[in-house]
Amino acid sequence: MTSGGTPVLKVSNYSVEFWVDGVWYPAAVNLNFELFPGRTLALVGESGSGKSTVAMGIMGLLASNSRTFGSVKVKDVEMVGAPPATLRKFRGKEVAYIFQEPMTALNPVYTIGFQIIETIRNHFDMGPKEARARAIELLTLVEIPDPERSVDKYPHQLSGGQRQRAMIAQALACDPALLVADEPTTALDVTVQAEILDLMRGLRTKLNSAILLITHDMGVVADMADDILVMQGGNTVEYGTADQIFNRPQHPYTQQLLASVPKIGSTKMRILEPSQSAGSPVLKLENVTIEYPKRGRIPAFTAVKDFSLEIFPGEIVGLVGESGSGKTTVGRASIGLIPIKAGTLTVVGQDISHASMKDLRQIRRNTGIVFQDPASSLNPRLPIGESIGEPIYLAGIAKGQELGKMVEDLLSSVELPRSYRNRYPHELSGGQRQRVGIARALALAPDILIADEPTSALDVSVQARFLDLLQELQAKLKFACLFITHDLGVVDILSHRIAVMQNGRLVEIGTRDEILNHPKDPYTQRLLSAVPVPDPAEQKLRREARLAAK
Repeated sequence: MTSGGTPVLKVSNYSVEFWVDGVWYPAAVNLNFELFPGRTLALVGESGSGKSTVAMGIMGLLASNSRTFGSVKVKDVEMVGAPPATLRKFRGKEVAYIFQEPMTALNPVYTIGFQIIETIRNHFDMGPKEARARAIELLTLVEIPDPERSVDKYPHQLSGGQRQRAMIAQALACDPALLVADEPTTALDVTVQAEILDLMRGLRTKLNSAILLITHDMGVVADMADDILVMQGGNTVEYGTADQIFNRPQHPYTQQLLASVPKIGSTKMRILEPSQSAGSPVLKLENVTIEYPKRGRIPAFTAVKDFSLEIFPGEIVGLVGESGSGKTTVGRASIGLIPIKAGTLTVVGQDISHASMKDLRQIRRNTGIVFQDPASSLNPRLPIGESIGEPIYLAGIAKGQELGKMVEDLLSSVELPRSYRNRYPHELSGGQRQRVGIARALALAPDILIADEPTSALDVSVQARFLDLLQELQAKLKFACLFITHDLGVVDILSHRIAVMQNGRLVEIGTRDEILNHPKDPYTQRLLSAVPVPDPAEQKLRREARLAAK
């Protein structure tokens, strides 16, 4: 979109291709856009649409099997084909990159202060003491607690939100003209996400930097973007202001993308049938306390305190809260992966509070779990058919041709081709791997399924199809489900009841309508107010109300 002055970034007829198995595959095709100081342009689209390829191309960070065409100018200097010395001069100083996963982008063997100081001294003639003072100033700017001590901490000693702030501090070290933010809030809780977006917005205003925002979260786009470029299969399908894209989308793909976004309060209330809600609970926690024991110098830590919850057959209960609230700990304890210190834990009518390993093996035949990251929970050396069939084989239910038939039926149930049984995890997309995770979890027809953040890394359209599939399977198989998430839009779609956790305690539980529309606890109210909505005008009002309430 045009604006006054000279663009910080001008992309003209830009294309990227990758050489794979003797063929050039296009990843970005003939892109054209401009970005001016003080403005934010969002690149949106599903995984594989070419968003990150464009961003990496701007920085000159594409893999060696790539070739580029066209022009990318940063402050009127051509980046395409630029010599390494020019790229080194611009990286960090004029163009800075905020990566999606700070734990892999930050060097684990150096303190965050060392890494910020290194960036500063690479571009400015500055002594160690002066650079350290500047690093502390930057950590203060991004609101990291106790910056004088945090400057000497290693990445693993910070929370996810703090690591993201540290990476933003490093990116801002040289006051760059262009900030490339690649999915900067994907793995963050809504409250931390809101703080990071407020921080980026404030810094954009203070430094008059341009921001190229890459995300699949349309709520974040509504909160941050002035202009939006929608990509599909490497092509531009629509380009306009945030108001035009959100309120008057022209292309069917853009319309489909916006329709896939979960909106709190937009789904009809799901009522449990009497036959479903009757009977004994499948999972029952009574005054449960869970403690991680002392390890070396690390003291014992109580993760969950005096927690009580019941889930009945055919019921989906959403468990929400920030990172560190104890959600995953409750989920893992529910299938005997973590012992409890106090209270009573009953699964499918059996008390497993102090169960032996032999008892737990039997109980786990009635339970299933879907993990947050299917890529790390599936064995990379096994074809997915073997991963799905393994629990069936180990339980002694079937083997040989009968086992193969069951695996193919499970693949069909999660809408994957039967031929995929011989593929390896790396040959599937994130959404497909997550479907494999569901198929494996449902292999033994469990009475209860624990779903631990299964949609956090998925695009909105893939997420929508995944949630539809889970609902269909749950309605058909009638299993109970504990759905752990920090995405309140997802629990609005799925859950019959919602439980809210904070600092290891249950602060509120009720029907979906009670929690989402009439929350009583201040923490729940704060959690809901931090959720970005895919409507720029409404999001602006919500943001202003939230900031006024601080």
